[in-house]
Amino acid sequence: MTGPSAPSGPGASPGGGPGDGPGQCLGDGLSADDAVRAMLLLMPRVAARVKRTAVPEALAGFQLAPRHLSLLAYLVFDGPMPVGALAERLEVAHTTASLMIGDLTRQGVLERHPDPADRRRTIVSLTADPTTRTAVERWLANGSASWRTAFAPLTPAERTLFVRTMAAYEQGAADAD
Repeated sequence: MTGPSAPSGPGASPGGGPGDGPGQCLGDGLSADDAVRAMLLLMPRVAARVKRTAVPEALAGFQLAPRHLSLLAYLVFDGPMPVGALAERLEVAHTTASLMIGDLTRQGVLERHPDPADRRRTIVSLTADPTTRTAVERWLANGSASWRTAFAPLTPAERTLFVRTMAAYEQGAADAD
């Protein structure tokens, strides 16, 4: 395989200089190599921006790690759910989910209650404390607002393709580890 070629199409500069943003060379579509080049340039910037997302002051005293973000997102977007459902969605062992939930419960971010329909199950929810709950929701709102803006011009099929592509990339990167 040869190296990636310079992007072509409207907005692309010959030679593919550093000023070429991935969104600037999409006129007629990208070759596979151009798409790889664009993503290799874009992903470090995306990762750096996500890492710079400040934890709200109301959550500063909590020990929140990136692994907690997905768990909190499920509870904000989908509402309370059993520990087993969270473990399945997070793609972790039930024990791992229980440890994460226990940690966040001790910190006052989450609450656990017996499932009234099946007392053997535990339902997990965000805390009822309005200050903490609002801070978690606002923290997640920053990322969701950016995604809504990015997805707005796309069709449902294009959104699905993007999400599947990102999931395939993540899986491929995990397999390479």
